[in-house]
Amino acid sequence: MKLRKAYLAVAVLLAASPLFLVLSDMVGYREPLDLAAELLGLKDLSEEVNWTPFFDYTVPGLPPALGYAVAGAIGVAAVVLLGEALRRVLK
Repeated sequence: MKLRKAYLAVAVLLAASPLFLVLSDMVGYREPLDLAAELLGLKDLSEEVNWTPFFDYTVPGLPPALGYAVAGAIGVAAVVLLGEALRRVLK
C-alpha cells in the first residue's frame, strides 16, 4: 500500500512538472551548475556534445511542456526499474 501511495505522489508531481517549467521561465531560473560553470569561465559544450535525445528535458516533436513531463516520466521509470533490479539482486 505504501508503494502505491509513493507511485501516486510521483504521478501527481509528473503531471504538475510542466507548471514548474513555466514558472522557472517566468522567474528566470538557471541551473546552479550552469551558473558555476559560467563563473569559472568554462565553455558550454552541450550544443556540441549532445549524448541524449532529451536535450534540456525536451522530446523532439512534442510541445515543450509535454516533452518536459515525458522526459521526467522516462527518468522516473529508469530509476524505479534500476531500484527494482537492485532489490531483486540483493534479495
